[in-house]
Parts: sequence; C-alpha cells; structure tokens
Amino acid sequence: MMANNPLEYGVIRTTRELGNLVRAHRKKHQLTLETISGLGNLSTRFLSEFERGKETAELGKVLKALRTLGLEVIIQPRRMSPSRLPSPRDEKNNA
Repeated sequence: MMANNPLEYGVIRTTRELGNLVRAHRKKHQLTLETISGLGNLSTRFLSEFERGKETAELGKVLKALRTLGLEVIIQPRRMSPSRLPSPRDEKNNA
C-alpha cells in the first residue's frame, strides 16, 4: 500500500512516473480528484487519466494540474557522462 512507501520527488522520465508521483502527492495531502477538479477547473476524467500516465495528456492541462497541487516543473540538462556529452560540432549540425 502507498502508506508504507515514502513520497519521493525528483527525476521523472515517463508519464507513468509523473502520474504516480502526482497521485501520491494528492493522496498525501488528502485531496480527492473532485477537489482538484473544482480548484483547477479540470475534469476528473482528465485528472484520473493523467495520474494513470496517459501519454497524450494535454501539456497545458498537466501544468495547470501541477500548479493546482502546488507542484512545479524544473527543466535542467540531463546528467551525462563526459563521453556522451554533445560536441560543439554536433551542436552546429543541429542548428
């Protein structure tokens, strides 16, 4: 059961991981889908699908749901080993 697992925030790589984290955060704060739906003007169906990891969830709605829950997205470069870092030549080719 979720109560035995501590809530861990951090790196998210899949929609399922994001949905699981959001669900755990919501439940930790004893919020229902209906409450978040009303506060964020989002449908409970959307919220349920988002928490189940729906890959085609609309980004604007995802961000709105996160804001409603008091969460934020932080973008940063992925940690890579020095041998996997892009070279300046690669960056010119992608420009």
